[in-house]
Amino acid sequence: MVNILQSLSRTIHYSLALAILLFLGLHFSGDGFTFDTTFWSWLARFVHVLVAIMWIGLLWYFNFVQIPNMSKIPDEQKPAIGKVIAPAALFYFRWAAAFTVLSGLVLAWVNGYLHQAMTLGVDGSYGKNTAIGIGMWLGVIMAYNVWFVIWPNQRKALGMVECSSDVKAASAKTAMLFSRTNTLLSLPMLLSMVAAQNLY
Repeated sequence: MVNILQSLSRTIHYSLALAILLFLGLHFSGDGFTFDTTFWSWLARFVHVLVAIMWIGLLWYFNFVQIPNMSKIPDEQKPAIGKVIAPAALFYFRWAAAFTVLSGLVLAWVNGYLHQAMTLGVDGSYGKNTAIGIGMWLGVIMAYNVWFVIWPNQRKALGMVECSSDVKAASAKTAMLFSRTNTLLSLPMLLSMVAAQNLY
């Protein structure tokens, strides 16, 4: 067991294998299920929740752990964060954001409410479509912030792009403010999505 857990790759592969075994067990132990719209909806939702956990988990890591504690780290140790940890975290952060939006759009399309949700239910459907639509638009805004504001500014702040120290400082502040904006939007986004699934 220790051998499995000492490798992230092995841990993820075993986790995936356990999930597949659980899926097969649930399939064959009951009445089973067919590979119909319900199945594809479930699969899209599973992927959506999985990548959303990665995205929002990293967003909250940056805002609850890394940013507040950077001032406590001695200057000689800061390059470990800026050159190693932050670039790796930002890789998963930005791709999780992209796949969260993509899988959410696929999920809405499979379930037949993509248009109604993206138009906030103004066709008269309101309720669930308005709630999920608000969550979807907040997610799109947050993903836009990740790819077109936070990531370009972090590249400058972390020295991945050549720029002056003044530009680095301004970029770090911009990235932080938009990351905080996404943190501010994260709870309303989550509330809207959970409300759409459970209150309507």
